[in-house]
Amino acid sequence: MLVLLAGIFVVHIATVIMLFVSTIANVWMVGENSYGNVSWGLWMWCNSTCESLTPSEGNAPSLKAAQAFMILSIIFSVIALVTFIVQLFTLEKGKRFYITGAITLVCWMCILIGVSIYTARFTYRQSVSQAVMVANSHHGYSFILAWICFCFSFVTGILYLVLRKK
Repeated sequence: MLVLLAGIFVVHIATVIMLFVSTIANVWMVGENSYGNVSWGLWMWCNSTCESLTPSEGNAPSLKAAQAFMILSIIFSVIALVTFIVQLFTLEKGKRFYITGAITLVCWMCILIGVSIYTARFTYRQSVSQAVMVANSHHGYSFILAWICFCFSFVTGILYLVLRKK
């Protein structure tokens, strides 16, 4: 049981780190233009230099929502980690980690909403209004990390709900 607790803890820490990286890094989409390789994410558009991402008409609220949900997912993931540590030392034997599991599933839902909004509105270059056209665009590592965090959060959230302190 101790090995399972340690494993869940390590996966949770890895999820928090990957959430930070995926939210901060501007490599959600990668492509090529006449100046070379370009990438963009939630915050910046990067070619040889980086500048603020300016969405096309009507897409600004969607970008703000994706940014907000990804930040919320980080906050809830850190809160769940702290809650797990607190419950690990204060919870009676035989009790379950319900609060930690619930908070982790809220984190999971925030990741789902944030990444889904980004997927629906910004995965194609036409949705972001920059002056230079991009060819051969594909998903970058930040986007893939966010989906991996989505899976990890769901698994750890369910395991926290099922797990008993022994």
